[in-house]
Amino acid sequence: MNTPIFNRVVVIGPGLIGSSILRRIQKDRSIALYTVAADTNPQVCERVRELAIADEVYQDPVQSVKDADCVVLAIPVGAMGEVAKNIIPHMKKGAILTDTGSTKESVIKAIEPYVTSDIVFVPAHPMAGTEFSGPDAGFESLFENRWCLITPTPHTTQAGIDKITKFWQAMGTNIRILDIKHHDKVCAIVSHLPHLIAFTICNTADSLEDEARSEVLDYAASGFRDFTRVASSDPTMWRDVFLNNREAILEMLARFTEDAQAMAKAIRWKDEDYITQTIQKGRRIRKSLIDNKQLQ
Repeated sequence: MNTPIFNRVVVIGPGLIGSSILRRIQKDRSIALYTVAADTNPQVCERVRELAIADEVYQDPVQSVKDADCVVLAIPVGAMGEVAKNIIPHMKKGAILTDTGSTKESVIKAIEPYVTSDIVFVPAHPMAGTEFSGPDAGFESLFENRWCLITPTPHTTQAGIDKITKFWQAMGTNIRILDIKHHDKVCAIVSHLPHLIAFTICNTADSLEDEARSEVLDYAASGFRDFTRVASSDPTMWRDVFLNNREAILEMLARFTEDAQAMAKAIRWKDEDYITQTIQKGRRIRKSLIDNKQLQ
């Protein structure tokens, strides 16, 4: 076996992303020799033990990080700062702290005040997921051929970037280094806004009069069903995403609103060319995703 990237990896938050990381390491011990899972929910800890996806399980994150070479925060972005504050004093010198949050500016602002000079903080975001959550939701191929976006701070060392790059490449991802603000703007349009729209459409359907609401549920076509799949995602995680990336999301929502109003105008005035061109753009984007192997 090749020399492992890390000896001991701790995953705090073994949900969809965290448990998928653990499963991947279970399959490939060249990533890490030893894995630790931590979660404050005792039921989550018990389920991780039952699934046998970690070598050791702790309910106390502080206890879990002792002797870790790498600690991965795979928790809602709103909780990252408090957890980092608690664990960093107990991490060993030279250890790497990284995360999987989909908002980077807010996470970095929350964590950096607690990062000491002997801890390397490497912010990261694996662009992978499903609508499911919890330890049972993960699977070892979740990250295969997906992107992991690394957003270094001015204090992030090149050695730390290299280690986390190797770590996520071993998970199966492609790597891109992005500016922090640019990351948040890109994710606002490709991830956050689609979820916002899905939640809102389902809320609109739910608020219809009883008879119409029943018919929506009875006759739901594939388009609406796709929205409900996205809208079934974890509420706590997405609440935190919307609040912590609000500026970029509101900017993209304003642009979307303008485009929706333009489409409404085209429908009202029977502008066939505009309608057709807009639909064709959607088809081109779909084809590019297929060509780039970003659809499973």
